[in-house]
Amino acid sequence: MDESRIPILVGCGQITQKEEDPYEALSPIELTAKACFEAAKDTGLGELFLNKLDTIVLIRSFSDTSWRFKCPFGEYSNPSLSLAKKINAENVNNLIYTFPGGNMPQWSINRIFELITEGEIKTALLAGGEALYTQKNAQRKGIELNWNEDLGNSYKEWGIKKRGWSDVEDNHGMKGAIFAYPLIENAIRGKENRTIKQHNIEMGNILEKFAEVAKNNPLADRRQGYSAKEISDVNEQNPYIGFPYTKLMNANAFIDQSSAIIMTTVKNAKELGINRNKWVYLHGCADTYDHWYLSDRINYYSSPAMKIACNEALKMANCAINDIDFLDIYSCFPSAIKIACDEMNIDINTNKDLTVTGGLPYFGGPGNNYVTHSISEIMHKVRNNIGAKGLVTANGNYITKQSVGIYSSEQPSKMFAPTNPSLYQAKINKDIGPSFIEEANGNAYIETYTVINDREGPSFSILFGRLNDGSRFIANTPNDKDLLLDMMTNDYLNIRGKVECKDNINIFKPI
Repeated sequence: MDESRIPILVGCGQITQKEEDPYEALSPIELTAKACFEAAKDTGLGELFLNKLDTIVLIRSFSDTSWRFKCPFGEYSNPSLSLAKKINAENVNNLIYTFPGGNMPQWSINRIFELITEGEIKTALLAGGEALYTQKNAQRKGIELNWNEDLGNSYKEWGIKKRGWSDVEDNHGMKGAIFAYPLIENAIRGKENRTIKQHNIEMGNILEKFAEVAKNNPLADRRQGYSAKEISDVNEQNPYIGFPYTKLMNANAFIDQSSAIIMTTVKNAKELGINRNKWVYLHGCADTYDHWYLSDRINYYSSPAMKIACNEALKMANCAINDIDFLDIYSCFPSAIKIACDEMNIDINTNKDLTVTGGLPYFGGPGNNYVTHSISEIMHKVRNNIGAKGLVTANGNYITKQSVGIYSSEQPSKMFAPTNPSLYQAKINKDIGPSFIEEANGNAYIETYTVINDREGPSFSILFGRLNDGSRFIANTPNDKDLLLDMMTNDYLNIRGKVECKDNINIFKPI
């Protein structure tokens, strides 16, 4: 095999910043640069190796992704170039800034490996970082920071730009993860035929194991090792956010974390003298997406995209799920874990850890970049366990975009040649959900629902319902506090009522 076309991962670095003084804390780009220096050090060659990079792929920051995290301290007009300058990567000629999505780190590695195999690039850096804790801390203290650099905008973008929710979903308040995943979770509860209390306990049991891994990870943000009861109990310190999720069930976005991974060819690694015990291969990978909007899903408790992505990656790696030694299941919310396990035929109560980091609620959920951390941890695992395989799932939007990677320190028996995703994506696209109507009127029932809470308690509800003819709609209920409280106490799945559309808003009133 042509060693100039065999891609490998050779370095990884991670940083978790816990600095209470915003003036002393590193900015997002400085924090990311620090992870890059750690990754260069991990190769054994040190920081000067960064001058050999020809490609930098920077994961899009949350401040450039969501209105909820917009930075008030300025912006980087060309984030990838700002990073290149900060790490003295003077020979870079490909600057890429990804579109949003928690899938993007694995998706980007899949693309980088393809480009290396095709001979288009030789040495690449994948990196990302967030400083949302410092951003929020500075705002709380009334401190003005200068996180601004104008370097033009001469960079490429890759991924899928399309927004994760539709206009009609937006009209009803369904415009972000904290609004979408609770809808998915209650649908899972209905499928499992559990009461609210039973399901709450089950979610706590699942996440307790993640919290235990985080407890033993010095890079984790929350290392308290929360018990299932602490995670599931609803109280002043752990209130509902989007019912049925308590605060400790949500990804922890307000943290300062960064990570970076360096990739090159076997030929280049040999010429540079990178020790063989640093090399990690990508044995299998796949990228898929489900029907883009929640309104169009077949149901809310499964993911055909996850099933196919996992199966395709395993097929490429010539192994079965039982052959996987280390797992990191994307864990922004319990529903993401449960659906992934179901689709990959993993017993969610397995004794095997489902995370190598501690997961997004406890290790930390640094925006779109979490999976760069999980891949870094998997790299350490497979380096230290010769012949072992590690599998990473990467999830974007709302169980929408899926990327999977299978890693090992052993060299595959054949060249890197993944199946074109369009060939298996067609299988997903052909299965369609129920017809969706934007303006709904008539007798109906609730398919799934959530109640969104703020500091004062329940604020509003979102639900997907079905009319008597089976067609689906999105709606809110009247903002009656007693009703909203009752919806979090008593089961409203399949509750019948009437829906009426007024001024482009569907209002469902239970009977």
